[in-house]
Amino acid sequence: MPYIAVSALSHAGLIRDHNEDSLVVGPWTLCATVTRNPQTFVFPLGDPLVVAVADGIGGQPAGEVASALVVRQLSALGPALDSEGAVREALSLCDQALYAAADSDPGLTAMGTTVAGTVVLEESLISFNVGDSRVLDATREELRQVSVDDNPPLAPGQRTTSLLTQAIGGGRRSAGITPHVSTEPIGAGARYLICSDGLTDPVPNDELDELLRVHDDGKAAFELWRAAIEAGGPDNITLALIRIGA
Repeated sequence: MPYIAVSALSHAGLIRDHNEDSLVVGPWTLCATVTRNPQTFVFPLGDPLVVAVADGIGGQPAGEVASALVVRQLSALGPALDSEGAVREALSLCDQALYAAADSDPGLTAMGTTVAGTVVLEESLISFNVGDSRVLDATREELRQVSVDDNPPLAPGQRTTSLLTQAIGGGRRSAGITPHVSTEPIGAGARYLICSDGLTDPVPNDELDELLRVHDDGKAAFELWRAAIEAGGPDNITLALIRIGA
């Protein structure tokens, strides 16, 4: 029977004093805490399965609250996310939920988060993102970015930036969001990496690509995390690796 294997972990890194990232894999959520080892889940291929990473915006209040709220909302809505329209609506609901929470608690004003993820369907995969967390297609020999970074243009020689052009929440009042959503066919052997910029900022794509050619599932998740730690672990590191099996 065709199946989906998802290996995931979340870690604070070496510099931050706490983890503001959160993660959802179907009904399972990990909110602003740490996994000691990669966790691997197996699901039958068929009903919509949402897998996503949310990275609370640092330097603003309650990033961990924002990321947790978003992944819990996506987990609850996950079984109904069977189209691009449903995904766009779910992300808009997440944005509205963050502002509603901030309205009821001044300590949460301007909290925000990025989000990136996929919904795995029987024959296709819907990818989505708001912000600069990423979805990467690791199916072929060369790693391919599917998501679209919401960052301003980089200066010559600059590889990364912490500046965002949009996020879920993040302001004093909602201006609406324009999620990046796309659909592509999948089959047995398809592999996707979803991660926060705590992985992609310190670890170049060619190194990610090399690790994913050598390792799979939980071993791959561990080696990706270790690469980020060996590069200094400057930010929270959260990732989920999806593989379609036959």
